[in-house]
Amino acid sequence: MNRVWSAKWMSAQNVRLLYTKGLGKWPLNSLVELNRNYSLLLKISIETNICDLMKQNIFGNPFIRSHSTISEAIRKKKKRVVKPRYSKYVELLEVTDISANERKSRVKRLRAKKLQEFIAKTQAQIIEKRHKEEKLVKNKTIVANVLENVAPAYLKIKSGPTIYKQIDIDEMDRTILESGIYDDKPIIFVGKEEYIKRALNNAEDIKDIIMSYNNYRDIIESAANERQDSFETPIESYSCHVVKEHDAEDLLDPLVANEPHVSSPNRELNAIKLKIVEKVEAEAQAVAVTKSNTRFKSKIHNSEEQERFAKEKALRINLESYLNVCVSAGMVHRGISTLIAYRQRAKKKSETRSLITIDFYNILLHGLGENGSFERFKDLFALIEEDQLRFNEQTFAAIFECLGRLVSTEENIKEIKKFARMAEKNGITLNQIMDRSIFTGDQRDVVMDAIRRIKPDFSPIYTPPALSYNNKLLDNINENILPIGIRVHDTSPAGLPPHSNIMKSKHGYNKNELEKMAREQLKFELNGSITIKSIEKSNEFANAEYCREKLTELEELWRTQINAAIIRDLNTLRAQIRFKPNGFMNYYTYLKVLDTSIYTDILIKEIYKLAEGSETFSPTVGQLYRELGQKVQQRYQVEMKKKNGILEKIGEIYSSYCDLWEEASTNDNPRQMWQRLVHEQRASGPSIDVKYVSWPVNVQSGVGRFLYNILMRDIKIDAHIMRQKGKSKQQNVLPAFYTLFRNQGRLVKEEVKPHPVLARLLRTSRQQTLTFDSNLVPMLCPPQPWSTPNNGGYLLHKSDLIRLPHQAVQQWERINSVIPQHIYPALDSLNQLSSVGWRVNTEVLDVVIKVFQNGGDEKLDVPRPPSCLPPLSSIHDESPALTTAERSKRFKDRLAHRRKQGEMYSLWCDTLYRLSLANYYRNRVFWLPHNMDFRGRVYPIPPHLNHLGSDLARSMLVFDHAKPLGRNGFNWLKLHCINLTGLKKRDSVRERLFYAEEIMDEILDSADNPLKGNMWWVKSDEPWQTLACCMEIAKVQRSNSPEGFLSRFPIHQDGSCNGLQHYAALGRDEAGAKSVNLAPSPLPQDVYSAVATLVEKSRKSDAAHGIQVAHALEGFVCRKVIKQTVMTTVYGVTRYGARLQIARQLKDIESFPKDWVWPASTYLTSKTFESLREMFTSTREIQDWFTECARLISGVCGKNVEWITPLGLPIVQPYNRHDLKHAVRTGARISETMAMDMYEKPNVMKQKNAFPPNFIHSLDSSHMMLTSLFCEQKGLTFVSVHDCFWTHACTVPEMNKICREQFVSLHSQPIIENLSAFMRTKYSIKESDMVNDGSADYLLKRRLNRTLGEMPKKGHFDLRNVLNSVYFFS
Repeated sequence: MNRVWSAKWMSAQNVRLLYTKGLGKWPLNSLVELNRNYSLLLKISIETNICDLMKQNIFGNPFIRSHSTISEAIRKKKKRVVKPRYSKYVELLEVTDISANERKSRVKRLRAKKLQEFIAKTQAQIIEKRHKEEKLVKNKTIVANVLENVAPAYLKIKSGPTIYKQIDIDEMDRTILESGIYDDKPIIFVGKEEYIKRALNNAEDIKDIIMSYNNYRDIIESAANERQDSFETPIESYSCHVVKEHDAEDLLDPLVANEPHVSSPNRELNAIKLKIVEKVEAEAQAVAVTKSNTRFKSKIHNSEEQERFAKEKALRINLESYLNVCVSAGMVHRGISTLIAYRQRAKKKSETRSLITIDFYNILLHGLGENGSFERFKDLFALIEEDQLRFNEQTFAAIFECLGRLVSTEENIKEIKKFARMAEKNGITLNQIMDRSIFTGDQRDVVMDAIRRIKPDFSPIYTPPALSYNNKLLDNINENILPIGIRVHDTSPAGLPPHSNIMKSKHGYNKNELEKMAREQLKFELNGSITIKSIEKSNEFANAEYCREKLTELEELWRTQINAAIIRDLNTLRAQIRFKPNGFMNYYTYLKVLDTSIYTDILIKEIYKLAEGSETFSPTVGQLYRELGQKVQQRYQVEMKKKNGILEKIGEIYSSYCDLWEEASTNDNPRQMWQRLVHEQRASGPSIDVKYVSWPVNVQSGVGRFLYNILMRDIKIDAHIMRQKGKSKQQNVLPAFYTLFRNQGRLVKEEVKPHPVLARLLRTSRQQTLTFDSNLVPMLCPPQPWSTPNNGGYLLHKSDLIRLPHQAVQQWERINSVIPQHIYPALDSLNQLSSVGWRVNTEVLDVVIKVFQNGGDEKLDVPRPPSCLPPLSSIHDESPALTTAERSKRFKDRLAHRRKQGEMYSLWCDTLYRLSLANYYRNRVFWLPHNMDFRGRVYPIPPHLNHLGSDLARSMLVFDHAKPLGRNGFNWLKLHCINLTGLKKRDSVRERLFYAEEIMDEILDSADNPLKGNMWWVKSDEPWQTLACCMEIAKVQRSNSPEGFLSRFPIHQDGSCNGLQHYAALGRDEAGAKSVNLAPSPLPQDVYSAVATLVEKSRKSDAAHGIQVAHALEGFVCRKVIKQTVMTTVYGVTRYGARLQIARQLKDIESFPKDWVWPASTYLTSKTFESLREMFTSTREIQDWFTECARLISGVCGKNVEWITPLGLPIVQPYNRHDLKHAVRTGARISETMAMDMYEKPNVMKQKNAFPPNFIHSLDSSHMMLTSLFCEQKGLTFVSVHDCFWTHACTVPEMNKICREQFVSLHSQPIIENLSAFMRTKYSIKESDMVNDGSADYLLKRRLNRTLGEMPKKGHFDLRNVLNSVYFFS
């Protein structure tokens, strides 16, 4: 009885799969059935190389001729190929005793159903023909001799009768068959045993077998070219079988319970089969390699090897994230199946054998250990042994955890002793297991219980963390650090209270206050958002209450619909992957980690956010994918901290941290305090430094797409919802959101817009509240100190230490591989800035709110609402009455009006958020957690309310900690006020103070009557900060004791063109140093005026020689025209950019002739650059050297430019070519590729242009960090806005002293020499690796080696002069 092949299996993939299943155990004579039954179906690719393949004999016998039924005319015909043809065709040949019919079809259009019908048509003829052939009798001896010559390696003829096996397709795993992933082998289909015996007697049948097999080889090679993303693993190489019976807990979800088990007894047999499969694959690959072009071409990667490394790295990142989520979701079995599948794929490719690491197995072992499934550990042990991986401390921790969860029996204790001996044999002690492993939940206690079953007195000794710095610049601070276990109380003299300078700027809070604030902060973070009252003043609509009721009803309806839709779509997604193999990563696993109510909350908040958006701006679909995915990930991380017991552990440590803040007696900085507390509590509970693996961007987008589909499909609104009148209300339910395409530069992007009815409903209801994510607002308690690159900032929400684009991987690799002590300076500086408490300046806030609610004021930089923008005049004229020019002008006017409206709305919303938050934090202390960009420049994490914004934003904040002004504090306050006005930049400090006394009446009037008086403060360069300073001066002026006045007001000290200061110090440039106030001077030097003087001198000379553009510029060369260009030259501005800057300034001069704007801007750009070269000789040489080094490194080496700052922070420029667009998968499967800068080609232009400014930025951040750390040691309150330092008025002189000392200390290091040595070590090419063929490539390599070592020459400026320069920072 012959089996009928189901239509759904009629694919080349399943053909190859069944062949693989039978390759190791079917005799060759079983192939006769294939010839009789299914050789009628021949696949012949219309390609020139197929003819050669069909001539090959698979059995290697040259005497047996291979032939085909294809006509000779078609075989010889060769079409001229104009361009590559990617379409493949097959010919279906139906052969009967009477006729032969040919049919040609395109491969992509070929369907299993058609093939099934094709075979079914001739089934009757096949059976009839078989009966006829059964009557034929041949000599068996002749057949035996033929077979011995044909296939001695594959066929053995036994003397006795041979028993042949049939394939029972019903017993095969349908999941594997339907997956279609094992698509590299043809099928061997076996029929009746009696027929096979008779067929072997016919020599012609053997030749037919050979011919059919050759044809199926064509199928192998043609299908291999079509396969790209599918797996290549044969089922036997899994070394496992799917268990049909599962434990009770596994029956809950068949998708989760589908678990593979390693079949150890069959491993040798599987290995033999795998070798046979690999041999056939190797032959096919060898043929493919000879045909392919060996030259590698890619816009993204430098070589095929780099491309392979990039894919492997991306796959490793995805796998680590996926396995962690599988364990978190309770789907350990799926994680094991996924690991096995990728393991086998990596095993087949020798270049990717390092894909699977012991860390992956440790994740799964802990997942199994949580359930006490020790029997299943043995399966993973077998795989670890096959992969030749070594157990580490975490592996043994997982083993002991599993054994510790089992009942203590004699067998259990025996197993524990066994693995304890194994660990000792591997050089790992029990103490190291406890010390070096990461534990979550109760794992530590369970492991300790297991170990104490064999060693009752065991007590681990934990290695204390390193507290000190490993940097010469900070050796003085190291002297004050006490070892772990020693407190300040132990070293203070008897009877005297301990004293701490560090806590001077942090004390003033008791434990109860701090704990209360911490509980409130935790509440916000657990909720994920905070809702505050808006300060917007608006008239309420008549139907506002009705709209609020309708909106409330809608929200309840939406919640129900969203919850049902999530369950529906999850079930659909589950059904889609139910019959798919566990060998690929899918989004269903990620979506199972959270409850549906959390997704509902996320979508409801997103609905309000989108509905309240601007008319001129909406998020793109891709942007919305990522935002939704990020919010899901954030909630997942918070839920994991709750589940793993880390939330409780943080609460315990933070309570002890509050004790230290109240005592204010420690000499430790916040990081050292936190590290000591964590170390003291390591004996029990989870590890606090758990590294949470971030979800890859492709995963975030996929999860976000899942929620986006619900948002667009299931969120509906009645178009008549706002109608109050009328008895019969006919509903017109429409989608609440729609998409439109809008031009964004050269691209057209799809954006999401709310339905006008929904937007109008929200606008009419006037909620009068604003909702912010809890990780975007200031904290109500001191932030968690940065103790590692992964932990710091908010208490529960994960904060990123470095602001990097998602594709930037290299810098994280450098930071994670560096010694922790090397990045302590950067972490401690962030902690110092984050530990400063802030308050809102309520007096200034009230004035700003009043101006804002009264419609704003452009002169005061308070945005006006978009409603103030006058509408465009309506156009009544029809098109015939308008000329083309008039139509074009009206169209441009509309665009400009729309753009202006969007800008006004954006600025208005930004100010609304800032003022509303400031009003919410009124009379409350708050803290600003900090992080940094890739160069080391620091920023507060909350974007809306911080001191790093505009003049308006800075004016509203003051320190929470108040200090008495002291003897000179009032003078510094008055000097700061004059500095803010910008009126006395060229005058000395003494003259500025005299001027302050002269205008004291104006200052007091501004403070008393800011909006109704003389309003002198409005004329200032920084009006709002000037007003705030006037108010503080008025308070001090009217106080009884100015010296004892407690002031919270911050005083600023700003660097004088700080970028040029660093360049001048690097090159020891005397002339340049003097022009930027590095050298002492009785009056402040103005570099912009100096450059303008040189440009004017050169202009006069050119005018004397008759140059017309020089004549046109007479009287117009001034400081203002060239200031921006001078300021940005140090940061790498190009000549084109400088020309635009100068042209913009010339256009603003009304008297300058407009016809000369562009020629004059070109002329002035050239003269400005020449003047800068003349003034800063060393600066330009250093900048040119930086640029050339970066150009050669990125162009010749094909690598990103990287360096290490003087404080030890590794930096990598994240500029790469992103021409390749990684499309988001629309199915359930997760894409395994992702963009990353590690193995991609660098963007040479960006690398070379950005290196000089980025290196200088890393130096100014190093200077700031040094000043921050030493100010903290002295007990000063210190805050920075890049190169502008803030402190209390009474501590300005001390901060100035530290600022200058640290600048000298920083530049006393061999910065240029160290950079050159680092680049030579990392990027120089060995002579042995270069071929002296005189090619351009060889010359570039020689130039690279030479340039990296040719450091610019230095001048003779004495850095110690900076110590006495008054205007260095002023």
